[in-house]
Amino acid sequence: MKPRDENKVNEIYAATLQLVKENGLSGITMSMIARKAGFATGTVYIYFENKEQLIVQLFEKCFRNYAQDYFAGFDPSAPFKVAFHTIWMNMVKHSTAKFNELIFIEQCFHSPFISEETRKTSKEMLKPWLDLIEKGKNEKLIKQLETPWLMIYIRGPVREMIKYAEYNKVKISKELIDNMFEMCWNGIRA
Repeated sequence: MKPRDENKVNEIYAATLQLVKENGLSGITMSMIARKAGFATGTVYIYFENKEQLIVQLFEKCFRNYAQDYFAGFDPSAPFKVAFHTIWMNMVKHSTAKFNELIFIEQCFHSPFISEETRKTSKEMLKPWLDLIEKGKNEKLIKQLETPWLMIYIRGPVREMIKYAEYNKVKISKELIDNMFEMCWNGIRA
């Protein structure tokens, strides 16, 4: 048996991400992925038993990247607003740099491909973020809403800003990012 060629796997992943962005998760097939990657369909099946296995493994990889990027430079002992700003800016950077992964994760999270167990494991990777939100609530710095609602409010504008810029070929300025952060901060602060 030939050893696994990680370059081919990465090419398959890149093709899958691009196709999901263009066609949606349900609109892609293994043969489309193979064609986009420049391989025969059989080559994709050497690495992945079926589309579901490919999607699940790619989701797990993308979500690990997502969580790792969100916490780059994050110091949980920093003052709340400083720590919050770090994660918020990391969300913007990650979503901009890895837009195809953003779209893929978003579509996967609400699809039957991802099991409840995988969803739960993925959410656990975001525990430092959840802990920070709880810290802000405990210190009475942010609104006393249930944490999932705060998370939706915080992430939503970032995702929509990045999607708007990407799909409309608009450059996002530092000034816009700073203004968006301040609007978000003003929306959650107590």
